[in-house]
Amino acid sequence: MLNTAILATVKAKAGKEQAVEDFLKSALQLANEEEFTPIWFAIKIDESTFGIFDAFANDADRDAHLAGPIATALLANAAELLSEAPSIKKVEVLAAKLNC
Repeated sequence: MLNTAILATVKAKAGKEQAVEDFLKSALQLANEEEFTPIWFAIKIDESTFGIFDAFANDADRDAHLAGPIATALLANAAELLSEAPSIKKVEVLAAKLNC
């Protein structure tokens, strides 16, 4: 079961909402290249708040993702795009329905 996860939220600077949305959409390609990241979602919470939810088989895979290109690019662009530091939380999946 995919029982370890990340719930990250970011708040775009005024006028940077589309740039944050575009960044997250483009990150899908990087997520697809990570064999250890089987579940990855970029979400829009409201006009300026966005999130990423991804789940992993174990802590090592989650840590590898956190050290990977998506997190690196997000943090490298944070000062330009975000109004505050990203909130990145390690969370536990209690139950899941996967029927894609």
